[in-house]
Amino acid sequence: MKALVLKINRFTLAFGVALAISAIGAAKAEDGEYGVLMKTLANPFWGAMGQGVEDGAKEAGVKYFQQAAESDQAAEPQLNLCNTMLERKPVAMITAAINSTNLLPCLKAAQSAGIKVVDLDGNLDPAVLDKEGIKITFRIGSDNVAAGGQGAEYLVSKLGKDAKGPVLVIEGLSGNITGEKRAKGFADKLKELAPGLEVVASLPGDWDRGKAASIATDTLTAHPDLVAIFCANDGMALGAVESVYAAGKGEQVTIIGVDGNSDAVKSIKEGRLNASVAQLPYLVGKQAVENVKKAIAGDKVEENIAVPTLVLTKDVLDAGKEPMLQYVK
Repeated sequence: MKALVLKINRFTLAFGVALAISAIGAAKAEDGEYGVLMKTLANPFWGAMGQGVEDGAKEAGVKYFQQAAESDQAAEPQLNLCNTMLERKPVAMITAAINSTNLLPCLKAAQSAGIKVVDLDGNLDPAVLDKEGIKITFRIGSDNVAAGGQGAEYLVSKLGKDAKGPVLVIEGLSGNITGEKRAKGFADKLKELAPGLEVVASLPGDWDRGKAASIATDTLTAHPDLVAIFCANDGMALGAVESVYAAGKGEQVTIIGVDGNSDAVKSIKEGRLNASVAQLPYLVGKQAVENVKKAIAGDKVEENIAVPTLVLTKDVLDAGKEPMLQYVK
């Protein structure tokens, strides 16, 4: 008899817990909570974007919860986080996918559940989304092709349109559309403005500082007259800086990154990294939340929202007169 009572009590407790969990989920849905899924918070770029989300949510008076993978290469763990987020039934999911395909099953399920899906920082390939029948509410981020082009324009402004010499491009994670666009934008604009500056290698650095450092070292060995390195993010650019200065060629090689994160800003001020095309991630995060609120309210929101970019150099930072510097975090 005691065993039966115990069994019934356990069942009642389990049933009560299940109801409580269900009630919590329903309450969150009614509260209009947003889910925010970052690539990682280990990178200062995503940390700044997270700060923008926080400030945007405060100003907009909305609730959100945020999750992030441990690294920007953890594609499968990020999918698991996305699925967990889906279980909480947010009204919107603002997602920064690690690549163009890893979150597709989760995003498809979100769409079926009537959850608004946002492509944060333009990591989803429109062609892949169309093929899968996924329609996002909007994508927001920088124009990555233009950002790469700005890197080339800076290099040509420094070396001159008649400059000659080998150039290295270090791409992001293989298959990631963001890094591919930045690398292509740089290479195409460089060929247009200064054909004598030849891209002798364009290799994936996987967003990894150490790997980028190794690529830079190997390329310097093969091309000791290397004149420039363009990296698809700042972490890799800082790895390249280490290798170039270790080889005693800090004055010879111009190094350009993309993101404008806090570590890059510090290196630029110290006169080591030459430039970074700042993506203003803080502004991307802030405007993402603001535009989700508009979309939920039924207001018109552009499908593609481009946040401006800014080339950071020591001169620009020291002068401190550029209005957009307020968004560099």
